[in-house]
Amino acid sequence: MTDGTVLFAARSATALYRLLDVLPVFAGDARIDRRFTLVPGSDFGIDALAAIEHARARTIPWDEALRHTHDLILAASPKGELRLLRGTRALLPHGAGFSKSLRGEGSGDSASGLDPAYLLPDGNALASFHALAHPSQVAQLAAASPQAAARAAVVGDPTLERILASRDHRDRYRAALGTGARKLIVLTSTWGPESLFRRRPGLLSGLALHLPYDTYQLALVLHPNERSLIGAFDLTERLAPAIDAGMALAGPYEEWGALLTAADAVVTDHGSTALYAAALGCPLIGAYDGGDELIPGSPMAELLSQSPRLEEPGDTGSLEAALGAPHRPGAVRALADTVFAEQGRALGRLREELYGLLRLAPPPQPVAARLLPSPSPPARTPAAFAVRTEVSGEEIRVERLPAHTDAPAQYLAAEHGAAGEPYAQSAGLLYRRRAPQPAAAPHSVAWTAAGWTAHALGGYPGCRTAAAILEPWLCVVRARSRSLLSVRIEPRQEDGRVVRADPAAVLCAVHAWLAGRAGPRAESAELSCVIGGVAFRARLSPATADEAAHVLD
Repeated sequence: MTDGTVLFAARSATALYRLLDVLPVFAGDARIDRRFTLVPGSDFGIDALAAIEHARARTIPWDEALRHTHDLILAASPKGELRLLRGTRALLPHGAGFSKSLRGEGSGDSASGLDPAYLLPDGNALASFHALAHPSQVAQLAAASPQAAARAAVVGDPTLERILASRDHRDRYRAALGTGARKLIVLTSTWGPESLFRRRPGLLSGLALHLPYDTYQLALVLHPNERSLIGAFDLTERLAPAIDAGMALAGPYEEWGALLTAADAVVTDHGSTALYAAALGCPLIGAYDGGDELIPGSPMAELLSQSPRLEEPGDTGSLEAALGAPHRPGAVRALADTVFAEQGRALGRLREELYGLLRLAPPPQPVAARLLPSPSPPARTPAAFAVRTEVSGEEIRVERLPAHTDAPAQYLAAEHGAAGEPYAQSAGLLYRRRAPQPAAAPHSVAWTAAGWTAHALGGYPGCRTAAAILEPWLCVVRARSRSLLSVRIEPRQEDGRVVRADPAAVLCAVHAWLAGRAGPRAESAELSCVIGGVAFRARLSPATADEAAHVLD
């Protein structure tokens, strides 16, 4: 028998995700009956319903929700017909701070989330309780609606609690993304006509196709409303050049927080997502081109005014200059502190308030934020690269770009069996990775390293070097008119960590070295391969009989 029914009323996927982050407040309490309903009237309602179903929550139709009286109604948007629901209504913000004003909605000149047209429908207060993240927001609310502000309390931000609780999992998130020693650059875009996604449609592909692959990894966090407007299928098709180049696309729920936690820098428009990155002390780069939505003097306006700016849509030099600007994590966090109070205590504060509204004693166990799950890896990893190398003595600098770049390059390197056949036919360096060992079969045929490299040179006349990657630290290489060589790659030790190079990038260095050296002396050498700004030692020597006979399939 339950003592309290809590109705989570969501109008959009964005609002629903905020409500899901509140669930730990009621965790383990068998007295609470949790129900979800979709508030009608939003262009983004379909995705909200899909998200509720994905959470496997108990849903009730809107008409049924109207027939019952609920002990507590939780919502994260004042829009829609919430006033028709019977019960104590508690309202949470659906983002960080109140920095945007959306023209054509409500009063038009009010901050989104603080509009009296929604907070005081028919002159009556919509909510019995407003849960806010900072005292300054209470002052904002009082300026917009003194009646609503009288029902407000500062509890902090439950979504920020998840991000802060997950900070120690940064390495795990980067491992899931395959970031390695690269710099993870996360681009965040809000929705609407002034968003980065709309204003700079060529930015993602421009960066993805021109930034060195071994130096940078890109990821995109896109507002759920924009996803709803475009649709998942059309979105991935629009972003295909960047996704093909290895860009990660965050899922609409939870993954964005993990990406911010893993990021080395965040490029942002005026959307509030960047404020969470600021709370982590992450370097921020502005990419907002102005308009009517950003409220002057708001937290996001202050953040953008103090951040370096990305000037040109596809100018990688502008990004690198912004990344090189002085960064003071403490100053960035100080800006976030003007938005987020009660850090580390938000869920406990919220539980006190909500159980007070339910007239129930809170559970005795402490409330804890749920850790963010690992993000999904990029949907696609490039298997062909346009390569630029610079040889200076035994040092070879390697820069790899996605093969479909329009930037100048010296040759193409392609992974056999993963890159398309046109790339394989055009590759100066063709390599393959050792396949996972399948279960034993009664009949099988498998290439050896020596056999496949000879076969590749014979089958692809334009190929000058064929190589087999046997282990992350061991490759076998055959260049035309040369004997079979072994390449042993040493990992780097940095600050107590082991850093490994992609062996395919080291093979690009070896290919360039062999192309400029004649005679057997080139076949026994110790090279310094600079990849992504990190130098890795690679030793060349004649391949042993065991290495030549290594089975690849």
